[in-house]
Formats: sequence, structure tokens, C-alpha cells
Amino acid sequence: MSTLGNLIGGEIVGPADGRQIEVTNPATGETIGAVPALTRDELGRVFDAAEAGAKAWRATGPLARGRVLIDAAALVRAEAAELTDLIVREMGKTRAEASGEVGKAAEFFEYYGGMARQPYGELIADARPGTYAMQIREPLGVVVLITPWNDPLLTPARKLAPALSAGNAVVIKPATETPLITLRLAEILHRAGVPAGVLNTVTGRGSEIGDALVDDHRVRAVSFTGSTPVGLELQRRLAGRAVRVQTEMGGKNAAVVLADADLDLAVSVIMTGAFGQAGQRCTATSRLIVDRRVADALRTKIAERVGALRVGAGDADGVDLGPVVSRAAQADIQSRVERGLAEGASVISAPTLEPGLTERGAFVQPVLLAFDRQNSLWREEVFGPVLGMIEVDGFDEAIAAVNDSVYGLSSAVFTESLASANRFIDEADTGQVSVNQPTIGWDIHHPFGGFKDSGSPFKEQGSEALRFYSRVKTAAVRSGA
Repeated sequence: MSTLGNLIGGEIVGPADGRQIEVTNPATGETIGAVPALTRDELGRVFDAAEAGAKAWRATGPLARGRVLIDAAALVRAEAAELTDLIVREMGKTRAEASGEVGKAAEFFEYYGGMARQPYGELIADARPGTYAMQIREPLGVVVLITPWNDPLLTPARKLAPALSAGNAVVIKPATETPLITLRLAEILHRAGVPAGVLNTVTGRGSEIGDALVDDHRVRAVSFTGSTPVGLELQRRLAGRAVRVQTEMGGKNAAVVLADADLDLAVSVIMTGAFGQAGQRCTATSRLIVDRRVADALRTKIAERVGALRVGAGDADGVDLGPVVSRAAQADIQSRVERGLAEGASVISAPTLEPGLTERGAFVQPVLLAFDRQNSLWREEVFGPVLGMIEVDGFDEAIAAVNDSVYGLSSAVFTESLASANRFIDEADTGQVSVNQPTIGWDIHHPFGGFKDSGSPFKEQGSEALRFYSRVKTAAVRSGA
């Protein structure tokens, strides 16, 4: 077991007084590493470093910042095998899923490294004689990033790349369950040339350091990805302060299959959206809304696919689903399914697991259920491999069912009608909408984020992310008498 330290002020800092958090492999329960458990009293040093780093990084200039990000992407690609292995052991993803995550992380740094060459301001007209005006985008200063365990490399990259490209200093706190890969990424960025203090990592328990992490007076923005209750509480805590808040939270994402859909395509895509990454995606498909005219045929097709899913350790051959992230997550998912069954849900299909598998590791049986719109499984995010199906009559009932949720992250429709597709795009109350594609899988340059209790006004990814991490200054220059 190795202990990784935090990057603070350009130095790797190990645990003080032996305070550390052990990290385990969810497939085996084996301890694979440890990180420092920082206290509130240690955060002052972190923000002192970030304050100094913000000044140095802003002065570095956009082209030099972009070069560092592109060099970091090359290092991520060069060390992809090691990073993939760490994600598999730390989070439980299959090797294919972990490898894809590493590739996406590199793309984020490449994309925002290139964006450093884009204009960061423009001239605007001024009515005064001999005067011209301009608007300039500049860094905010110190930003705090709080990242989840389900995409432990991709989400830090998604936030770090635009934050650094825009010229900010960063304090990043990874999830307690999966901190090792974030510390490895920080070390890579340090080697790529990020100056001391520009990137600082904080590992520790949110219950002990969470409030202090966002309360420091030097914080200018907070970007959070995680559960809706925590995200909403963060919004309330920061209300009334001159601090930007970006929250990417939960989802209860629906896929609609209309009567004219290509059912084979729909089944293949929905399986990926619902059961990839063991359902541990905020964009995972969890509600299946099917036109009654094709419900029997679709149910038969998808039940066969669900029953054939193979569950096992992420590094095993032929595995479709690895474990969920922890024993706590396993227990929570199982409890929610049991509650839903007690409320009247019924099992349509589930694979038979290897005997003793759920006792050896944090494995969960994937399941396709039938339920109604009063069931808790219809309303509440499960964050596991659980897909529920209801039947509706026509488009109007389908879109009403899609929007019957406090969440509004992602939705999809399967149809061969251009009119139905365009109407769905217009009427679905979700931040992301797909036609004949899964609710998951948004590319690095696609603006990403949800409506209602799934998000906040600021989107991630693409050029929209740079708007969050920068501010606009307007300047007027009189050049003559």
C-alpha cells in the first residue's frame, strides 16, 4: 500500500501525525492506498499558496498556459496504462470503461489547451470622439473544485482544464472514496509545468473540512459535482456572497420509445445508457417510457439482454458490469430496490450472479423492473444498475412522464419521425436531449448541465465552461484630444 500526498504550493505534502484515509478496491475490499486526512486548520496554508499562485498564473499568459495543458495531455496518454489500472482498482470500472475515461481526460486538456489561442476579448463601439472601447475576459482568481467518485479522473479534468486555461488558481477536493487518481493527475500537471500554488489538492472528509473549504474569503468560484442535497445546501451556503456557484447534481433520466422506433437500435442504446459503469452516472438511463403498442416486443428484447449481463471484477475478461464503488453504495442500492418492490414494483429480468459474489465485493445485481409513477423508484435517484419501465399511450403521455420529475438532466427519444424528434427536443424539460442516442455520452465540447434540481445556470464543457471561470472587464480608451 502506498500513501500519496497532497500537492500544496508546489510540494507533495504527506499526512500529518499519521492522519490518513485508506482507499479500498470495491471488488475485493483490499486496501490499495492512502491519502492524508486534512483538517480545517491546514487549509489556511492551501489558500495562501493558491492566492500567490493565482497572481503568477495570470501573469503567465494564455499561450503559455495552453502549452502546459497540452503537455499534460501528452503525459496522460503516455501513462494511460497505469492510470487505467488505478481507476479499475480504486473505483471498480471495467478496464474498457477506465481506458475510455483516461482518453477523455486527455482530450479535455488538449481542447482547452488549444482554446487558449482563441480571442479573450473584443473591441466595441464608443460614442465619444477619439475613443474606443473593449471587453476583456480575465481570470476570477482562486476557484474551488469538488469532484465525485463515479468519474474520478474525467470530472477533475473536465473542471481543471477550463479553470486553468482561463488563468485561475485551483483548490481541488476529490471524493473520499477515489482520491488516488486525482492526486496522480495533479502530479502529472505539476510535471507538465503548472507553477507552484496554481494547483493544490485537498483530501479529507467532507464532514470535517467541507464548510471551511468554501468559506475562505479568497474563494471566487465553486464548481461542485455530486448529489442534489449537497449541491443545494452548497448553493444556500454561498448565497449572498460574491462567489460563483456551479452545481452538477443528480438525475432521473428517461428514455422514450415511440411506436415507430427501431426497437433493436433502442434496446442496444438503452442497455448502454442504463447499465454501463454499473449505472453510476448522473446521466444514466433509469426510467424507460414505452408506447403501449410496442411495449411487449421491447420488453422481450430488453429482458433478454438484461438477463445475459455478466457481473464481476473490472479487470476480469468478458465482464459487462464491475462492482459499485463501495459497500455503502451497494447497501443503499439494494435497500432502494427492496423498498420499490415492497411498493409494488415487479422484476422483469435480472441475471444470475456467481454464488458469493455480493459477499466478496460491492457487487449489485442489475435489474429491469416494472413500476408505476407513484413508486419511489420512479422519483428517487438510485445511482446503480436499476432500470424501470412504464407504458404510455402516445407522445403526449410520454413527454408528460419525462417531465414528471424534480430532476432535469438528460433525456432521450427513439423515433423515426423528424416531427416527433423536434417536438421532443422542444418540450423535454432537460438540459441534455438525445434522439436515437443514449442519455449518456456527451463530448468534451458539448455544453453540459441540467435543469431544475439537476443543475445550476452555469454549464460545464465547451466554451460555456470558460464563461464560468472568467469575468468580463469593460475598458474605454481615449486616444486623442
